[in-house]
Amino acid sequence: MKGRIVCFGEMLLRLSSPAGQLLLQTPQLDTCIGGAEANVAVSLARFGQPAAMASTLPDNALGWAARDQLRMHGVAVDGLRFEPGRMGLYFLTPGAVMRPSEIVYDRAGSAFALADPAAYNWTELLDGAAWLHVSGVSPAVGEQAAQAVLDAMTAARARGVQVSYDGNYRASLWAARGSDGAGVLRTLLAQADLAFAGPRDIALLLGEPGLAQQGRAEEAIAACFAAFPQLQRLAATQRAQDSVDQHTLSATLHTRQGALQAGSYAMHGIVDRIGGGDAFAAGMLHGLHSGWSDSEALEFALAAAVAKHSIAGDFNLASVAQVEAVRGGRLDVQR
Repeated sequence: MKGRIVCFGEMLLRLSSPAGQLLLQTPQLDTCIGGAEANVAVSLARFGQPAAMASTLPDNALGWAARDQLRMHGVAVDGLRFEPGRMGLYFLTPGAVMRPSEIVYDRAGSAFALADPAAYNWTELLDGAAWLHVSGVSPAVGEQAAQAVLDAMTAARARGVQVSYDGNYRASLWAARGSDGAGVLRTLLAQADLAFAGPRDIALLLGEPGLAQQGRAEEAIAACFAAFPQLQRLAATQRAQDSVDQHTLSATLHTRQGALQAGSYAMHGIVDRIGGGDAFAAGMLHGLHSGWSDSEALEFALAAAVAKHSIAGDFNLASVAQVEAVRGGRLDVQR
């Protein structure tokens, strides 16, 4: 399949306390650029795919830095808009031992959140596109952003562009809006061909909490396919955690023809798990866009997510060869 993959969403500046320290335990904060959809775009570009980013950034040094990060990794930036305003931020306290990581968002009133949905020219932004990738985190930041995501998905559908949707549910952002977001997210998922979501996401969207209970995953997935006739693939990772830096990761892909289960990986000494789900999404899109079988795409996507856990920052900077080395279990020094 030819055409580029357009990712739409908010870019963020991440500020992290040093490893082993609580937020502001010392004045030092490490910074990097990220954001769910940008993470996918960068990973796709690193895999050699024609990836493009659409977003609104503040017209200041922070917004320009975000643009330059995308450029550096080969992502097309012609779909970026610059407006007066602020950059969305998030503060990360990395976990350690049995203390989980914590995130504090500071995204209210960002340039992206306040951008006029009508300002995005989807005829131009989707020109030559084969896929549009969005996520459920963007509509959580405000009504304007939610409308913009729906407009993007509707425009993609009208043009025959396939739509990829990552649930990326953020309870704290929706709570700040006084909603659980179920109605908005249900409208978005109805536009998707490919979705990244698990039983908890499905239970929320369908208003059936019981579907999130252990042992009811297959029932939840069947209910999801029944409720959303446009949906063709539903992918998710499964994570078991022994400690903050010791996890086992596996993944599934469900289609209307059946289910696929990828192998599992035991990960020890995790460097950074932020962006792991985005790496999985990028791996799946890479495989499907390359014409691979569903099983090949799933195995590659899982290995890409595992590779991300070894790389600091939001972006998965692993190449196809490095992901394949993970798949093959090749731990010797590559010379």
